[in-house]
Amino acid sequence: MNVTRTRFAPSPTGALHAGTVRTALFAWLVAKHNNGQFILRIEDTDQARAMEGAVKNIEDSLHYIGIDWDEGPGKEGQTGPYLQSERLDIYKEWAKRLIDSGRAYADPYSKEELDDLRDEAKAKSIAFLYRNHRPENPRAWDGTQPLRFKSDPSAYRWDDAVLGELSAPDSSVDDFILMKSDGFPTYNFAHIVDDHLMEITHVIRSSEFLSSIPRYLNLYDALNIPVPIMATVPNVLNETGNKKLSKREGAKQILEYRDIGILPAAMVNFLVMLGWNDGTTQEIFSLAELIKKFDLSRVQKSGAKFDENRLFWLNGHYIRGTNLDELFKITKKYWPKESENYPDDYKKKVLGLIQERLKYFTEIPDLSTFFFKDLPINKELIKTNPKLSSLSNEEVVSLLKTSRESLEQSSFELEDLNNRLNGLLETTSQKPAVLFSLIRIATTNAPASPGLAETLAVLGKEVSIRRIDETLKSMS
Repeated sequence: MNVTRTRFAPSPTGALHAGTVRTALFAWLVAKHNNGQFILRIEDTDQARAMEGAVKNIEDSLHYIGIDWDEGPGKEGQTGPYLQSERLDIYKEWAKRLIDSGRAYADPYSKEELDDLRDEAKAKSIAFLYRNHRPENPRAWDGTQPLRFKSDPSAYRWDDAVLGELSAPDSSVDDFILMKSDGFPTYNFAHIVDDHLMEITHVIRSSEFLSSIPRYLNLYDALNIPVPIMATVPNVLNETGNKKLSKREGAKQILEYRDIGILPAAMVNFLVMLGWNDGTTQEIFSLAELIKKFDLSRVQKSGAKFDENRLFWLNGHYIRGTNLDELFKITKKYWPKESENYPDDYKKKVLGLIQERLKYFTEIPDLSTFFFKDLPINKELIKTNPKLSSLSNEEVVSLLKTSRESLEQSSFELEDLNNRLNGLLETTSQKPAVLFSLIRIATTNAPASPGLAETLAVLGKEVSIRRIDETLKSMS
C-alpha cells in the first residue's frame, strides 16, 4: 500500500490564524494516524503579496502547537525544493507538456479586452466563459503572456472524504490561467503538479476551494495523473457564527494566543474540536489519543464557531493540571515587574494560589501584583461591593479593628488563620461574604483574590497588619 502523505501549503501573505492552522492540524493528524508523512510546502508564487517574515510566522505557528514536518523548509527530501519560487523550471516543463498535447495556449487578450467580453456577457444575461472566446490560431507561447489551460468541459462526480459524493455540471469547467506573464504559475496549476510530484495522497483544504475542484479534475485528466483523496473541511466561523474567520474580519493570529499564554495542548485540543469529534462526549484529548482516534469520516460538514471563551476554559483546565514547578518555569516572563526582588519560593507560593483562577498567563500581573506591592487604598471597592455597601463607616472601622486584634495574635500559619477567621464570624455575628470581603479588600486593595486565609498566609503578618492599619487610617 502507498504511504499516506499529506501536506500543508500556505501562501506567505500574512500571519496564520486559527482557521488555517486547524487545516494544517487535520492534515498532520491524518498523516500520523496512518503512520505517514506530513509535508510543508510554501506556495509563494504570488510575489506581489508575499510578506517579509511570513515564512517564519508559518513555521513558528506550527511549532507552537507541536507540529513538525517530515519534509519541507529545513528538511529537504527527495521531492523538494519546497518553496514554489524555487520550482519554476518544473512548472515550465509541465506547461510544455500541455502545450504539446494541445491542452494549453497563449492568452492573446489584454485585461481591457477581457473586461469588454465580460461586460458583453453580462449585458446578454449569460455566464461569461472564457472557453467561448478561444483564439482560433494562438501564437506560440514565449512566456511573455499568460498561458491558459484549454479545458475539455465535462460534468463531474467525485467522492470527498468529508462531504461525500459531490457533482458539478460542465458549465463549472472553464479555461484558466496556468502560467502568468511574470513567469510564475498560478495556484490552480502549481499545486496540482506539486501534489503529484510530492506523492501527496490526501489533499485537505477548506471549503472556499470547493467550486474550483471541477477545473482541477479536468486538469488532472489532461495531465493523465491520478487524483488524490480530497477532503473539504468546514470553515471556522467567527464568534457570532455568521462569517468565516479571517484576517480581514479581525481574526487574531495564532501566535497572539501563544504570547498571552495559551498552552500548546489546550490550543491543539481546541482546534481539533472545531469540526471534529470522536462520536463520544469526551472533551479533553491527549495528543496520543488524537493521533489514535482522528479520522476524516468524523469531521462534520457544517462550519464550526470559534468560541474564544471555550479556548480560555480549556486552557484553564490544562493550567490546573500542570505541575507547579513546571508551570513556574513556563510563566517566568509573565510576572509583574514588582516581583523582581522577591525570591522564587515566594513567587511559587503566589502562583500556587492563583493557579486555580488562571485562564492564560498574561492574567498573572492582575491576579498577583498586590502580593508584591501595596496597591493604592480604594474605598470604592467597599462602597460598590453589594455585601458591604450598606455598612456605615463606623461599622467598617469596628469590624476591621476587631479583625486586626485577632490577626495580631495569629502565627499566620494557615490552620491558625482559618481558626481565627471562623472565630471572628462568631465574635462579629457577620456572614463570611461580609467580614471576609472586608478583610480581603483591606489587605489587598484588589477587586478579587484567592482564598482569604491562603492569601494572608502568603502576605505574612507584617504586611497584612500594616495594610489593615493603613485602611483604618484612611477611614478616620
